[in-house]
Amino acid sequence: MTAAPRTRSRRDTPPPRTGGSEAEVLRGFLDYLRDSVRAKVEGAPEPAVRTAGVPSGTNLLGLLNHLTLVERATFLGERVGDWQATFHAAPEDGVADIVARYRDAVAEANAVLDGCTDLGAPLPRPRPDSRAPSARWALTHLIEETGRHAGHADILRELIDGSTGR
Repeated sequence: MTAAPRTRSRRDTPPPRTGGSEAEVLRGFLDYLRDSVRAKVEGAPEPAVRTAGVPSGTNLLGLLNHLTLVERATFLGERVGDWQATFHAAPEDGVADIVARYRDAVAEANAVLDGCTDLGAPLPRPRPDSRAPSARWALTHLIEETGRHAGHADILRELIDGSTGR
């Protein structure tokens, strides 16, 4: 029997304590999940960070690349032609590159949200002909999407080097 990789455990960060408004709660949980996924990718070694951990081809760096484009599409109205392709980072893009792009996308998304005073109103769009979701829908969708992939990232990172925790 082969010994399991030594687990490097980090202390779990509890869910955020937020203000009482709907916007504060939604944004607090989204930021919590964003930080969790980003932390799983930071410090992950090459080439394991881009190596598929499961038969579907899912890899840790590809997950963060995908979430970067989900942020940009949802909050900034950017179009994505091939969602499946977003799950793979370009060969020339390293961990620092993808993490930086994710941080930038999150900062731009948060700037849009800072201007939203009504969660029921549609998000602003660069093209007037594009349909926009409400800020509430966008926040809820990103919590679901990021949470789903945070779970994938937890498993993939543990497979890479035994690292666990948030």
